[in-house]
Amino acid sequence: MAPALDKAATEQVFLHNPAAYDADGDSLSFKLRTCQQVLGGAPAAKSNKNVAVPVDCSNYTYPDNQALAPGAKQVPYTGVPAGDPTKNAILVQDVHTGQITWNAPARAGIYNIAFTVEEWRRTANGFRQIGSVIRDMQIIVSPTDNLPPMLTAPPDVCVVANQPVTLRISATDGSAPGAAAPTPITLFAYSGVLPPTASNPAAFVKNTTSTTSTGTFTWTPDCSRVSNQPYLVVFKAQDSPPNPNVTTPILIDEKTVRITVVGPPPQNVRAVAASSSAGLVSLVTWDRYSCQNAKNLLIFRREGCYNYTPGPCDTGLPAGSGYVQVGSVPPTATTFTDDNAGKGLTRGKAYSYRVYAMFPLPSGGASIVSNEACLTFSGRSAVLTNVDVNTTDATTGQITVKWTQPRADNAGTFGAPYGYRLSRSIGAGAPALVATLTNLTDTTYVDRGLNTTASQYTYTLAFFNTDRSTGTAVEKSETSPTATSVRASLVPDGIAKTITVNWAYTVPWDNSQQPSRIYRQDTPTGTFNQIATVTPSATSGTYVDRAVVAGQQYCYYVQTTGQYAGVPYLLNLLNNSQQVCTTLQEVPCTPVLSVQPLNCDSLANLPSYPAPGQLYQNNLRWTVGNTPAGCATNAVYYRLFRGTTQAGPFVLIDSTTQLTYSDRNLPQPTSCYQVQAVAASGQRSGLSNIACQNDCVFFLLPNIFTPNGDGVNEVFRPKTSSPITTTHIQIFNRWGVKVYESSADPYINWTGGGVAGESTSSGLVSNGVYYYLAEVQFADAAKTKRTYKGWVEVVR
Repeated sequence: MAPALDKAATEQVFLHNPAAYDADGDSLSFKLRTCQQVLGGAPAAKSNKNVAVPVDCSNYTYPDNQALAPGAKQVPYTGVPAGDPTKNAILVQDVHTGQITWNAPARAGIYNIAFTVEEWRRTANGFRQIGSVIRDMQIIVSPTDNLPPMLTAPPDVCVVANQPVTLRISATDGSAPGAAAPTPITLFAYSGVLPPTASNPAAFVKNTTSTTSTGTFTWTPDCSRVSNQPYLVVFKAQDSPPNPNVTTPILIDEKTVRITVVGPPPQNVRAVAASSSAGLVSLVTWDRYSCQNAKNLLIFRREGCYNYTPGPCDTGLPAGSGYVQVGSVPPTATTFTDDNAGKGLTRGKAYSYRVYAMFPLPSGGASIVSNEACLTFSGRSAVLTNVDVNTTDATTGQITVKWTQPRADNAGTFGAPYGYRLSRSIGAGAPALVATLTNLTDTTYVDRGLNTTASQYTYTLAFFNTDRSTGTAVEKSETSPTATSVRASLVPDGIAKTITVNWAYTVPWDNSQQPSRIYRQDTPTGTFNQIATVTPSATSGTYVDRAVVAGQQYCYYVQTTGQYAGVPYLLNLLNNSQQVCTTLQEVPCTPVLSVQPLNCDSLANLPSYPAPGQLYQNNLRWTVGNTPAGCATNAVYYRLFRGTTQAGPFVLIDSTTQLTYSDRNLPQPTSCYQVQAVAASGQRSGLSNIACQNDCVFFLLPNIFTPNGDGVNEVFRPKTSSPITTTHIQIFNRWGVKVYESSADPYINWTGGGVAGESTSSGLVSNGVYYYLAEVQFADAAKTKRTYKGWVEVVR
């Protein structure tokens, strides 16, 4: 790090950079903190086996505190942060570079500051702090007419590994009328990449030393220097007053340049067509990668060629470019075969490939992406075009599946035997073969005996043909993207008087460019009529039907209209969903519930509470509410739920046709309830409000007790009370002197013991009247707290 002692001038910006560097390539962050001290100094540490125990300095304030220099303001400054003379002075530290800026000292003196340098390691789960160190430093501030130098440095830069980077800096000593004369400037550079070594050829050369000085920093980082964090190079310009002292201190200016090292792009990426048992594949090749310390090389593909030229610091691929990762290989590899995860690529499409490198943690980093390799497969693949539900039934459902006929490369022919294999699965389940067709013009299959009422079906088409180019018959297979049937579902809303129609699909064609049609049947034997059109998304659509009435059944199906972009003859692909029905039911009004309160006076008169074997009864009453708006008031019965607390859980305990209910034979009265109305159709209301029977809270203390050893009325305790958690009791004599205090026993059980000066020779208080203050917390659900005051007479 840079030296921990520095000098500053009043009314001038002070800068300091610790020039910290992590040799492992971990990230560093910086933040100011309170200075620390060791209480007792060196002798205390020596007596503690030479281990210092630091603590924060008491009453420490940062140097920019207005209490130290009332009215201190910033001075003009073009660095970061820019100076604003209308605002108070600041002392800040850049979290990334560590640069400390004090704008500006207003009072001469010696100041101590401290900061923490945190070490962060990037892992697969994000950044994790693995260490920290506290650094303190001293700043000597003096009033002076000396002006600091002004340093000029280039902006932050990116460099490709194994390429040189050159930074030229210059500095001129400050000058102004009435100021000290300019003096020669000395330039310094601090960085983790300095001083140079055989494996790390970095150097800083001072070209001139005068009132205007220049220097050159050069560095050729190798592949081991690739990192996702920049390298910091701190440049410092320092003047040289003839007799440096308190009134003419040495002053400096600093600038930090961040150098980001990125990996070189893989070279000469090429792609050529090939074939395999998986169908059409692409063979991607490139030159051996120049940075063999890379973690891996990532291969990306997109449909269609893509003209993209990365900038000097643009690693990887930009978001939204359409590329998806299709492979990962070690840095020693120079080839990759793309078979589309075993499905083969599609005839008639162009594929763009690019490759870039990722580097290992903790430094991480990536390379610039390679050149593009764009490959076009001629001919045309067989693709699914229709999965159309013709019949909705649980056992005799029917779906028609259609596809296009493939064409060979360059108007050639396919080798026999050839044909199609059509497979089916329910939802995302494993596919099962349902048909093999050997006539290439036969591009339609009607799938029967399905449960189209309950299931959505997924179809996979594989085109196979025979390759005899090597003299041996080899079957080649090309699998088209899968397609599902359109699945419709209904959500009736008896409150809003609507039925929401939802439909979903996963298909290789695009249903989002043309409207879908919604059809409805109003009577069981009626016809389906189109009621609306809606343009859906790429995977689903929604329509809200508001022209419905309660108590009537409605049936729906949806017809989507799809297309393959850029294929003129595949523009109107019509596919129907299954038919689905529902009856709109009115929603009963939510009841409003109340519970009759307990008769706490009668419980307080019991010999004990809760009494052994005592059973209780809660009486519930509710009214027909008026929410939600438009609800029905003709509920036929009500469901009752009980829970031990307001938070539940609530359990169904009974049902009734009445608006009242008595919950009997309860071991304790404290319970919470909800009620729900049910219509004749079975439609349920929302749950009512929660109504709770709260425990009685009472605590009755006697006004006399006789601790005389006869075994009767020996202690001061409640005559009766509801369950208690804690009691804090204080007892005072008639002069206000506390004679007893305890929280040990919720039921007090004071034996009459007293404090010194208030007790007899037996250790008990004297006969007389005493005053109590009891703070009681009850064991009810609300944990009620109450305070009781009164008097009690001690008689022996």
